[in-house]
Amino acid sequence: MKNWTQSRALIWIVLLLFLLSWLHGLGARSLVPTDEGRYAEMAREMLATGDWLTPRLNAIKYFEKPPLQVWMTALAFKLFGLGEWQARLWTGLCGLLGIGLTWHAGRRVFSPAVGAAAGLVLASSFWWAGLGHINTLDMGLSGMMTLALCGLLLGQNPHAGAREQRLWMLLCWAGMALAVLSKGLIGLVLPGAVLVLYTFIARDWAIWRRLHLLAGLLTFFAITAPWFILVSLQNPEFAHFFFIHEHLQRFTSHVHHREGAWYYFIPLLLVGLFPWTSVLLHGLWRGWRSESNEFQPGKLLLVWSGFIFLFFSVSGSKLPSYILPIFPALALLIALHLQIAGRATWINAGAIMGLLGIAGLAILPQISGWTKDARELAHYQAAQPAALAAALLMLLSGALVLWWVKKNHPDLRLRATLTLAIGGYLAGQMAILATEPYGRYRSGLPMVPAIQAELGPQVKLFAIGLYDQTLPFYLRRTMTLVAHTDELEFGLTQEPQLWYPTLDGFLIEWQNGKKAIAITRPDILSELRKRGAPVRVIAQDSRRVVIANDPQELIKSP
Repeated sequence: MKNWTQSRALIWIVLLLFLLSWLHGLGARSLVPTDEGRYAEMAREMLATGDWLTPRLNAIKYFEKPPLQVWMTALAFKLFGLGEWQARLWTGLCGLLGIGLTWHAGRRVFSPAVGAAAGLVLASSFWWAGLGHINTLDMGLSGMMTLALCGLLLGQNPHAGAREQRLWMLLCWAGMALAVLSKGLIGLVLPGAVLVLYTFIARDWAIWRRLHLLAGLLTFFAITAPWFILVSLQNPEFAHFFFIHEHLQRFTSHVHHREGAWYYFIPLLLVGLFPWTSVLLHGLWRGWRSESNEFQPGKLLLVWSGFIFLFFSVSGSKLPSYILPIFPALALLIALHLQIAGRATWINAGAIMGLLGIAGLAILPQISGWTKDARELAHYQAAQPAALAAALLMLLSGALVLWWVKKNHPDLRLRATLTLAIGGYLAGQMAILATEPYGRYRSGLPMVPAIQAELGPQVKLFAIGLYDQTLPFYLRRTMTLVAHTDELEFGLTQEPQLWYPTLDGFLIEWQNGKKAIAITRPDILSELRKRGAPVRVIAQDSRRVVIANDPQELIKSP
């Protein structure tokens, strides 16, 4: 794979088309609950209130996570207005940052060919490319942790000068600090534990003399300390909730009800690495057998991937996106193997890609029989064009790789790498786009025009028995919660005046003669009718119903 890295025209064409596709995808879908709606709404409220210190969700204190992503999304809203692509801009930029850093680290620490291949592997991995287009904290965390990882690799690179090594080590410390501001103490704990384990496994004791500890710690605390100090001074309850409840209890218990089996992340890793899954074990083996110099980047990458994967596997709280920070390290390990990959590697990768495409083409006609619900059937049918495109892309890419293997093309590694990367990336984007019909329904977006037609500046908006995470952003309004706390429980204990704990208390407000609107569940609507509450249905679907107590048209259902 040596000739293509010297073709600037090819590199710039691929890069430009990739960037256009990546950025376009940020606004191609509706925001989906829960994460996308939550973090978009928090940023909208931060911008609207001008309070950049205390994060709030639905006007209620929200201390579950630090504010970096909310800050950056609020800044995007300020610069570019409110919208889907603006809400995903920070996530998308963090994904691109991770790809660029992985490419640069691979180029400088190993070789230009390794760097280019690692960038392609990471950019096309389904989990990285997919979560780069979803407004969730884990890509922001992963982008900052990639800065820490690549900063460490480049800061320890024996071929770099002293000034360059110092700069990258300080960027490593800055990456850990920004990771802490993205999602908490794991931004420091995980890289720190990896460093300790690597030291013992590689017996590289001298690395501790090359960390620039004093300057690094000053950098770390200069970035992290101001917000933690200021928010604690303004909110005395913050420290115990954030450090004990959100860190210790989350890891050691099932307090957040996100538990999973020990093998929870194994299938997610295999799917997330598509189309490079078949090369994973080869890459891990390369990391273990790699260099024997004083600094051993292959072993560092292996320890980074293995420890973080095991850490979340034993955690009492699991979500699919938690293992995202290991993907840049895996991309570098896979890229190392691709430089020496023989025909068998490409036959396996091409065959798996092609077979998945064939499986997709076989399954698609059967989807209509999976449900008898008319609404679900409509979602499936609307998703079929994008899903069909994904299947065809996989089949075509796999067939091309196998064709070049058969012809024993002299540029086999180049052509196969590019084909799998481009085909895998585009197929993944099509698969994500296929979720838009269902995602639009889940977001409640079809209801927004009907609700907005009823809302006015003086009309109160309630959420009874639920909190729909996406509708507040699209309505540009917060809601008063009724008989429902969920993740807002802690904030409501601090400010109990912001909600109605019971239906009885709410009904007094609902029947006071002033127009109000509520979003609730169908079963709660039945309960309200039984109690004789005035209701007029504005909009509804199978998940929720929107009602009004219009004082001009009070309708009491029997």
